[in-house]
Amino acid sequence: MAEALQLIVGLGNPGAKYHNTRHNVGARFVSGLAQLESAQFKPERKFFGLASRVMMEGSEIRFLLPTTFMNESGRSVSAMVRFYKIPTSAILIAHDELDMPPGTVRFKQGGGHGGHKGLRDIIAALGGDKGFNRLRIGIGHPGSSDQVLNYVLGRAAMSDVALTNTGLEDALEALPFALAGEWQKAMNLLHASRSIEEE
Repeated sequence: MAEALQLIVGLGNPGAKYHNTRHNVGARFVSGLAQLESAQFKPERKFFGLASRVMMEGSEIRFLLPTTFMNESGRSVSAMVRFYKIPTSAILIAHDELDMPPGTVRFKQGGGHGGHKGLRDIIAALGGDKGFNRLRIGIGHPGSSDQVLNYVLGRAAMSDVALTNTGLEDALEALPFALAGEWQKAMNLLHASRSIEEE
């Protein structure tokens, strides 16, 4: 069995301007999870973010919402990781994913940044360590690379939001396995939940 989770991070940009943008869907997932667990976030200057902790599945889990901008997410994540001596393999980063359509949500263990500026900065801040886990939340692609910035900083159509919400509900169902480090079971459950619609 792999490492049980100790830290779940939701990536996004700070401030009301970016609150419901596509780029903030990772932060939205973690905020929603915290709400379900009746967890209260509080500002933590030493972690450059909003932090909380809860007991889930019998283990202490920390939540982190960086209040840096996306491309400086590593400063926040690395500060908490080093303070609590959290193994990289015990981290789950929830983030938006251009290469998957809205409604598709996938777990992934390790890997590169795929052009995602938040992941790129986290990898750099962790000394090049790519071994953290990811929850990839599909937002779709605008079709042209020169449209990506405006697209990720824009708000999704309500139809896409509904698809995303369904995908996030699927992720919540699979999360207990991820929390326990049973990644194959978590992946099988989450990835099968959307397979019929993707065929």
